[in-house]
Amino acid sequence: MAGSPSIGNTTSFQKKTRSKLVSIPGTRPSVQNGQLLVSSGVSSLDYVIGGGLAVGTLLLVEEDCYDSYSRMLLKYFLAEGVVCGHELFLASARDHPDEIMQELPSPIVDDVAGMKISEGQSQPSDPENPDTMKIAWRYQNQPRVQTALASSVRFGHYYDVSKTMEPELRQAAKCHSFYQLQETPVTTGSSPLPSPYHALLKSIQTVIRKEGFDGSTPQSKVRNVLRLGLHSLGSVLWGDDVCCKVNPAHCHALTTFLYALRGLLRTSLSVAMVTVPSHLIQNRAIMGRIIRLSDTAIALESFRGSEKETNPLYKDYHGLLHVCQLPRLNCLSSEVPDTKDLAFKLKRKQFTIEEPSFTLFPETKARL
Repeated sequence: MAGSPSIGNTTSFQKKTRSKLVSIPGTRPSVQNGQLLVSSGVSSLDYVIGGGLAVGTLLLVEEDCYDSYSRMLLKYFLAEGVVCGHELFLASARDHPDEIMQELPSPIVDDVAGMKISEGQSQPSDPENPDTMKIAWRYQNQPRVQTALASSVRFGHYYDVSKTMEPELRQAAKCHSFYQLQETPVTTGSSPLPSPYHALLKSIQTVIRKEGFDGSTPQSKVRNVLRLGLHSLGSVLWGDDVCCKVNPAHCHALTTFLYALRGLLRTSLSVAMVTVPSHLIQNRAIMGRIIRLSDTAIALESFRGSEKETNPLYKDYHGLLHVCQLPRLNCLSSEVPDTKDLAFKLKRKQFTIEEPSFTLFPETKARL
């Protein structure tokens, strides 16, 4: 019959469905580009770089002069991996990886999200209190600015730097370590990499393939993320002379390593944080290439031992944070943050990044 529908007929119109996202503990999709994100362990840093670290990318941290705060960021990054159940890979040439793991901060069990936001808000002024009139009269009717950087949606955990993580929690995490001083030198053949970089890259590649992070072998239980923490690359302990000479013999060693590392990250469920002593690298052109070979790059400038340490303008902070580069993922341009004038301070228990108060007024900023 002409009016009866045919069983074999199918319509060319199909309902559009969203692609199924990978569900991994401690991750969430980015609202900007759909990329899978993990937390750096510092909520204010996640806010600055666009919501978190994208899986498959590399975060470069330019160390402060004493490697105090950059080392702290690395420990936050590793501690977040432990709490989320991610696998870790920690490489160092100075301190043994086990020593760094023993210094991981303790997670805060209580929900302190509300407390952190309230700390960034100004208290209501009391006209009878003379201490509230310290600000110039022309600004007293200006709207108050919240300096604390935080997202409306909580992501990641909070940590108490005054306490170390419980050994039971730390030992439950699967951690692969690479200690340069205990590694046997390998023959690199025609490789442009020095022996330490060659051995490190080979070790990372072995872990990624053996544990199935590249999809070559199915992971045993649930899919997981590998966090790589590489401490102080470019120092002489890694067999690199980029920090010793203006024209080093291994001028392409670190950039070649980062290029190869990004290739491994792009094809696996891995994310890396690399710290570099940029203040020791004399050739700024080399440092520029290192930054461009990273997805995200930040620089820490500590006030310790400098004139800014005694400058009353900086009395509430311990250093500055410079955003050098933001990732361009699935788009032509990167997200531009509200401000790049950022400062950090170490409170009694927490490390926070804020928009400093001295950038709120133009004439104050002009005097810096």
